[in-house]
Amino acid sequence: MLTLDGTQLNLADVADGARRRLDPVHWDFFAGGAGDERTLRANEDAFTRRWILPRILRGTRDRDLRISLLGRRVSMPVLIAPTAFHRLAHPEGEVATARAAADADTIMVVSMAATRPVEEIAAVGGPLWFQLYPQSDLAFTAALVRRAEAAGCRALVVTVDSPVFGRRERDLRHRFVDLPPGLVCENMRDPSGRIRDIEMDAGLDWGRIGRLRELTTLPILLKGILHPADARLAVAHGIDGVLVSNHGGRQLDAAVPTLDALPGIVAAVEGRLPVLLDGGIRRGTDILVALALGATAVLIGRPVLWGLAVGGTDGVRHVLDLLYADLDRAMALAGAAVPGDLTGDLVTTAAPG
Repeated sequence: MLTLDGTQLNLADVADGARRRLDPVHWDFFAGGAGDERTLRANEDAFTRRWILPRILRGTRDRDLRISLLGRRVSMPVLIAPTAFHRLAHPEGEVATARAAADADTIMVVSMAATRPVEEIAAVGGPLWFQLYPQSDLAFTAALVRRAEAAGCRALVVTVDSPVFGRRERDLRHRFVDLPPGLVCENMRDPSGRIRDIEMDAGLDWGRIGRLRELTTLPILLKGILHPADARLAVAHGIDGVLVSNHGGRQLDAAVPTLDALPGIVAAVEGRLPVLLDGGIRRGTDILVALALGATAVLIGRPVLWGLAVGGTDGVRHVLDLLYADLDRAMALAGAAVPGDLTGDLVTTAAPG
């Protein structure tokens, strides 16, 4: 396995190490997107169209990156997004990821498609949320919610942008349709021990979200909000938070980049619930821009998998440390001591000169 050797100075370096480490089929599974991968590329490109207008002489010596989110204080406005199949990247899989998140004192969102059971992931002791695709079998969905609660997960992140699977042509070319022997989606194991397939349900609607609300007292966040009208509906239905996401470009190709969708979602919710964002975060300046445009926090997906492939827990922690240090430096240079100092006037789309 590759190790952290001091040359991995940014996330691009970590990605390069992961590419050399991973089976090409698995690299493409993690790296790829739907269709022509327009949205995949656009998520990162959207940040290149924003420029920072720094403030000066604002006394930013004592910076504090901590935020409070749904009653939990975390070390920085960076969470770990739900991603599938971590054991493709490292034998310890999601347990190694959870250990890094706990060390960094931030939240990991456990994927329903994890290759380690939520109970083992929770045993690490860090703060967890649980990502859920509601299944048409309501009894199984209810059992899964109870299982996440019992493991200590503190919120449900319901993915709502996947009525069907996106067409991921890299996977089709590789004929990657099944996990290697010995790997399964452990959270889909029913009481009989059988592993169920994860069902994408095109019948999912607001009524089903309401019935999910009746199953649990946990906060519910909706992941996959891009249209302001849906953000307003989320508020009306008592949702506790929204995640501006296009599934990392893996579902609807040509969907709007998340950073471009963010201001409309922030305006729509009018401060009544937290707005999170994922997609394309690669630098501390990306985080700064997202927060300045109204995000409460961001989530990272692929960079976590890169770190996991390169160095297990140490690799994921290195990714988180890189982003923490990069954001801390960017805030100091932009004239912000705390995330709340990051306001929209610090960002422009007009290139200097």
